[in-house]
Amino acid sequence: MNIELTSEIELVRTQLVEKLANTPDKSSILKAVELKALFDRIAGLPIDQRAEFGKAINNLKQDLAALVIKALEVEHVLPPIDLTAPLALNVSLDNQPQLLSAAQGSKHPLMNELNHILSIFSSMGFSIVESREIDDDWHMFGSLNFPEGHPARDDYDTFMTIQTDNNHKPWIAPAHTSTMQNRAMVKYRANLDQGEPIAVVIPGRVFRNEDVDPRHEHTFYQLEGVYVGSNVSIGNIIATLKTLLETYYGTTIEVSTQPFYFPFTEPSLEFSISCPFCAKTGCRICSYSGWIELIGCGMIHPKVLEAAGIDPKAYQAFAWGLGIDRLVMMKHGIEDVRLFESGRLEFLSQFKNTEASL
Repeated sequence: MNIELTSEIELVRTQLVEKLANTPDKSSILKAVELKALFDRIAGLPIDQRAEFGKAINNLKQDLAALVIKALEVEHVLPPIDLTAPLALNVSLDNQPQLLSAAQGSKHPLMNELNHILSIFSSMGFSIVESREIDDDWHMFGSLNFPEGHPARDDYDTFMTIQTDNNHKPWIAPAHTSTMQNRAMVKYRANLDQGEPIAVVIPGRVFRNEDVDPRHEHTFYQLEGVYVGSNVSIGNIIATLKTLLETYYGTTIEVSTQPFYFPFTEPSLEFSISCPFCAKTGCRICSYSGWIELIGCGMIHPKVLEAAGIDPKAYQAFAWGLGIDRLVMMKHGIEDVRLFESGRLEFLSQFKNTEASL
């Protein structure tokens, strides 16, 4: 390409770079009349010069496009915002973004139902202690009569961290609210010296390595119950849980127990109820069996009592763990447990007025 054509392109380059710096509409440079005039020049050139001249113009346009992008990026850099502040420092009250009114939302159905269940236990004289979402090996296993290497630990396959505690063991996302049994008994142990029982319920979120499907979730809610006193028996477990479920479902139910195994209770039971929705005639909720296995429970193992500093010869105790998600699914006929964690408004909006009816 001859010197004259090269000079012509460089002159346009200088002009457009200067315009870019002084115009608010940066992208308009790519449609500038100077650039269009260069493209129009191609048709008047000798055939052997057109290709090289056209290539040089395209290179100029690409360079200008890169400068436009860079200029726009600089324009959109904003000062940092303190996300923890109640009001961002660079935003005034007058130009705050419009937020949705809290009246548009509602409590999650699980939290509504959990509050209802806790109110039932409160009326029965139980105290409430919140569970944890990260715990240590001792409270997850050791305090509950799970010796190291015991095969029963495999039934509680959960998530563990790389970070370790002082014993060089990983922190654990609790697979059950039973991790709080030891803490609850230690906290209220003085009740026994005063002739009062230990009666505690412990709601919490638990985590398991599950294959997720309509009936199984890796994250769900449990409610642990612990009762320690004198002359406590299996009959007390059955009466307590039967009272809870009849009050919660608002109907009379039959109960049934089957032997089971938990390292932290002896004897251990599976607690089943007659289906409150079909009166044992069979329906989709009870899989047409008339019965629903609902709760794991049993008399607290003497070693678990000893770990909490309680004499198992002087006191007896029972405990249970029930799944809040499952109780709510049964009450409202929900067929897929994954809906609770889905955040789907069409599902959640069905429960907007549920709280008022509890």
